[in-house]
Amino acid sequence: MNHSFLIKPALDESYPVIEYGKGIYLVDKEGKKYLDASSGAVTANIGHGVEEVIEAMHAQAQKVSFVYRSQFTSEPAENLARKIASLTPGDLNWCFFVNSGSEATETAMKMAIQHWQEKGIHTKSKVLSRWVSYHGITLGALSMSGHPGRRARFIPLLEDLPAINPPYCFRCPYGLEAPECEYKCAHELETAIARIGADKIAAFIAEPVIGAAGGAITPPKDYYRIIKTICEKNDILFIADEVMTGCGRTGTMLATEHWGIIPDIVALGKGMGAGYAPIAAAVASEKVMEPILKGSKAVMSGHTLSANPQSCAVALAVFEYMEKNNIIENVEGKGVYLRNLLKKMNDRFPFIGNVRGKGLLLGIEIVADRQTNTPFSRKKQATSKIVSIAREKGLLIYPAGAGIDGVNGDSIIIAPPLNITKREIEELAALLKDTFSSFESLHMKGGSTVNG
Repeated sequence: MNHSFLIKPALDESYPVIEYGKGIYLVDKEGKKYLDASSGAVTANIGHGVEEVIEAMHAQAQKVSFVYRSQFTSEPAENLARKIASLTPGDLNWCFFVNSGSEATETAMKMAIQHWQEKGIHTKSKVLSRWVSYHGITLGALSMSGHPGRRARFIPLLEDLPAINPPYCFRCPYGLEAPECEYKCAHELETAIARIGADKIAAFIAEPVIGAAGGAITPPKDYYRIIKTICEKNDILFIADEVMTGCGRTGTMLATEHWGIIPDIVALGKGMGAGYAPIAAAVASEKVMEPILKGSKAVMSGHTLSANPQSCAVALAVFEYMEKNNIIENVEGKGVYLRNLLKKMNDRFPFIGNVRGKGLLLGIEIVADRQTNTPFSRKKQATSKIVSIAREKGLLIYPAGAGIDGVNGDSIIIAPPLNITKREIEELAALLKDTFSSFESLHMKGGSTVNG
């Protein structure tokens, strides 16, 4: 192969070249088949090669693939906005289409700040967040991210917006258990607001289930009810970063529905286009939009390819396919089945510390000592080794962070396409079990080694 000038994640690594994908599988140029147990980056929600989506893509390309949003609207964009308004709870009706999750969370941040400006309150300019979180790689989104590894190179350019601990029950910073803990991690938000001043805070943003930074960390029952109450009490908007969790990934359109709350603004992405086209959205409630509609009548954000008709047509076809095939309705049952298979591995592999998640967004935290939940040392590189072994065996899993400091911990995410079958779930579990066996024999060397 000729020298590559493509900047890949690791410049010194050789990557397989994918030839095609079908269903939950990808096949490379050498003919090797991979079971996509992570939907890429928790994106390919309906798998690869779905004919209905391909046909919609082709049909729209024959009409028009691009119009500039300040000059025209398009039927695909209008229809997609109506579809999302019908699928999301409450009065989350207004869609601003962008191209990636990072753009969606950054647009949500800007909309929250503009909401207060249009009400004549110009001091509310901060958007607080949690540690052990990830909201995107652009500077605004990264400022909201409590992900030390991804923040490190750009700290001089970032705002200090992460303010509270995550709802990380497996590694509770207080050493307590819910509900006896009285949700101290949620009430930290009250302390942060008191220190900064509610008059300076526009919004609070959180991932309903923490993804890349925490390996599917899932909060206890009343966590979000408390968070939403604190936000309302202090006139602070609540933004749900549903880029990874939304569009059916956890068994409901929005993951926040599991806890019975409705955000003021939602960021969608990933599964929205299901990998067939780049598209994401910031979805705002009537409450958020009201002062803007009465005031400037324009949301101060935008990208050249925002509301691109080609991408909108694709996303609309994805939602229609999911509705036609009852995809979301079947996620919970599939998630329970997969989770039970993962939990059965606990006794077999002493380095499995915790299995968690919602629907088909599941995480496994890896530990060196399950008695103390002590993580592996960083030099062990447990996550990257497990991911590498899995890929060699034809299984794609997603590496994630872990540890209450966001640095010292290992976890992986299992998030296959939502239309995975029972037989395919069993194949996934068998490949993962084989991966863990190889990791144990090659790297554990017969026992737990915290510093090995």
